[in-house]
Amino acid sequence: MNQVNLTGRLTRDVEVRYTQSGKAVGSGTIAVMRRFKNAEGNTESDFIQYVVWGKSAETLSQYTSKGTLVALTGSWQTRSYEKDDGSRVYVNELNVENFDFLEKKSDSQQSAPKTQARDPFANQGNQNKFAGSGNKEIDISDDDLPF
Repeated sequence: MNQVNLTGRLTRDVEVRYTQSGKAVGSGTIAVMRRFKNAEGNTESDFIQYVVWGKSAETLSQYTSKGTLVALTGSWQTRSYEKDDGSRVYVNELNVENFDFLEKKSDSQQSAPKTQARDPFANQGNQNKFAGSGNKEIDISDDDLPF
């Protein structure tokens, strides 16, 4: 079974782009602390690339910023592409299928919020709904998912 669970801090704001068909795709890096200390007694971190699709990409981007503590769940994927010079580049990344906010945005962010302030954690108990404008719930259908 290919299932990966990571808890860490975003190293930058989620970068959202759109495919030619209009589907959102977000990407970034998450810093995950190791469980052990190195020879000098310091804790190190691994910096892991991730990709997130559809409404999830837009939601993750809207309610997080650099430094936000999140839990990402998904599958590990390896892909490759050919550069203009003919060399092949291999990319290993987490394909995010689900995520959880582990702190309020104000706890990790010093700058002004990207959107009107409201509590994005109001619907944590139901992972199939998100709070939309005016705190109305938005159902997420299977068509919104990349798998």
